[in-house]
Amino acid sequence: MELRQALVALGTLLPCAAFAQVERFAVVVGNDLGQPPDAALAYAETDAARMAGVLQEVGGVRPENLVLLRGQDAATVRRTLIAVNERVRTSSQQTVLVVYYSGHADAAALHLGGTLLELGELEQLVRGSAASFRLLVLDACRSGALTRVKGGAPIPPFDIRIGERVAGEGAVFLTSSSASEDSQESDEIRGSFFTHALVSGLLGAADENADGRVTLDEAYRYAYETTLRSSSRSLAGLQHPTFQYEVRGQGDLVLATLSAPNRAWVELPESRTWLIFAGGEDGAVVGEVGARDKSRRMNVRPGRYFVRGRGPDVLLEGTFDAPAGGVLRLDESRLVRTEYARLVRKGGGGAPVASVELEGRARSALADDAGVCAGAAVGMAIALRQATITPRIGWCRSNFANPGIAASLDQYDFEISAAHVWDVSVVSVELGLTAGASVLTQRFNTSGIAPRRTTAALQLSPTAGISRDVGRRAYLFAVGSASTYLFRTQESATQRSSFGPSFALRIALGFGLRL
Repeated sequence: MELRQALVALGTLLPCAAFAQVERFAVVVGNDLGQPPDAALAYAETDAARMAGVLQEVGGVRPENLVLLRGQDAATVRRTLIAVNERVRTSSQQTVLVVYYSGHADAAALHLGGTLLELGELEQLVRGSAASFRLLVLDACRSGALTRVKGGAPIPPFDIRIGERVAGEGAVFLTSSSASEDSQESDEIRGSFFTHALVSGLLGAADENADGRVTLDEAYRYAYETTLRSSSRSLAGLQHPTFQYEVRGQGDLVLATLSAPNRAWVELPESRTWLIFAGGEDGAVVGEVGARDKSRRMNVRPGRYFVRGRGPDVLLEGTFDAPAGGVLRLDESRLVRTEYARLVRKGGGGAPVASVELEGRARSALADDAGVCAGAAVGMAIALRQATITPRIGWCRSNFANPGIAASLDQYDFEISAAHVWDVSVVSVELGLTAGASVLTQRFNTSGIAPRRTTAALQLSPTAGISRDVGRRAYLFAVGSASTYLFRTQESATQRSSFGPSFALRIALGFGLRL
């Protein structure tokens, strides 16, 4: 199973007041390849690059103090950590060391392209650093073994408000999963659930109090809850990030500051989940704000972005320009709306979309039936990528009269339709086929004896239709069909019966509501 990311060198761990006076170092490692039978990962190295960018942009790590290793082996990672530790030891300032890893691992070691780096050795390289604060983040399978070794366990988010002022020393270990779980990545977000949540949190989604700073407590709480929620919808099941905290001293631990004058704030509407991409739809994923997130802001570099918002019944997409040093409030009315039924037909939706349909219908006369049969029907339309399937029940009645006799016909239909739909501008066009069975009951009003007659019929009808949305969930439609009914008829005069087809045209006008 593809799982991944291990050592996270997260933003800058330190006190609010001293953020600017602390020198920060980071080693960021990503490797898509593991050891057989590890399947190659798609986004581990991409996640590492995203984390490195965030550490420089909002984490306070200067470019000369950051090392990004992509696809390197265990020996290279070991040498790099030793070299960075030496720079930390000779620094004259208070220092913070951040180490991040994304890739394959098990409960004992990181899998770095066919080589192994033992978790115990990695822990000692981080713990033994002279940095005042050390932060190790592992986004990898079963990475929770690192925290379990020291007595940790998968736990829910908790408050870290210890009122400390950062004059002390400490180490913090974050892992993307427990000791028995796989870490997961997603094609939609083009990265791992955990790193995606962590990056989004550092860019503002975790800033619940809107003070422009993301603390350790805020970042961990956001990453935990978002990873748990995202993984709950995956086939692999729940993924529980774990945490180990060893700090002495005073001060809130600040991981990211979001007040740079050359950056932009984007404020996103509530009740929807928003994904932001750099440049265009095919660009790199910048971050996400969930429908339930309290913070609705994301801090980004100035430039052009593509945004995708998902609500209960609609997808919103479009581009915007983020102004340097400014605040952009995203206007939903300027985005392209796509109802989920259309999205499913385009191949971009998830589950099928169901709608309730009510229609009025009328068909032309059948044999032994001189009147138009008018009635109604109710159905459940299920939009799939290749076809829309609609089971339906209907009824209609016709009346006709001859000298000395009047009659009525009730027709009860049980049918299922399959139609392929093309979405064209503001309307949708469909061609399909309807098959089903009907029960026809004929009643007579005469001075003589004319018993009620009931017969069954088979129906086959090619159909064509058009529909248009008239609201967020509602639409109107019109469908025409050329119906062939196969049933037994009886001549009144001779009482002879015959079995054969009868043809009719049918028109339906209706209203649909997506569930």
